[in-house]
Amino acid sequence: MKYCSECAAPVSLSIPAGDNRPRYVCTNSSCATIHYQNPKMVLGSIPVWERDGELKVLLCKRAIEPRHGYWTLPAGFMENNETTAEAAIRETQEEAGANIKLGKLFSLLNVAHVHQVHMFYLAELLDLDFQAGEESLDVRLFSEQQIPWDDLAFPTIRTTLELLFADRVKIREGGSYGVHTQDITRAMRSDIEPTT
Repeated sequence: MKYCSECAAPVSLSIPAGDNRPRYVCTNSSCATIHYQNPKMVLGSIPVWERDGELKVLLCKRAIEPRHGYWTLPAGFMENNETTAEAAIRETQEEAGANIKLGKLFSLLNVAHVHQVHMFYLAELLDLDFQAGEESLDVRLFSEQQIPWDDLAFPTIRTTLELLFADRVKIREGGSYGVHTQDITRAMRSDIEPTT
């Protein structure tokens, strides 16, 4: 950040009075706005279709960078004036054109090295009327064995899918889906930081 969004004066990085970490502060003494930078929220869903005991997950092939051409769950940045659930539903409709019934929160993944928090809700596909949105090249249903594990876009997607299928084993034994939280500290490739 170079300039104040309130008055356009230059900003400097300093620790404001009463704070304990560096912030961008407007150098114009009559403005002196403190510009807080906070993590971005990435919201998405895990759209599933289950018939005859077989679970399939809807994945989108990315049409945008980063990770163009790689597979992901439908997800994206939360907008102002929407709830986390609303954001997950919107992203699923925008990227996969899918009609879903949103379930409970499934995973909350802290991606601190890129200043993000990723949250995924379980979701039931209401029908098979889905199609690639503007940010997707393709949208397909995959069983666990069919998932393109080597072509997943981000560590949060791999982690969420691994947790989903691990929970499926528990469900067969009378358990239920849990709510999972983890810290993701690795990138998919050293030259690309995971963002959505």
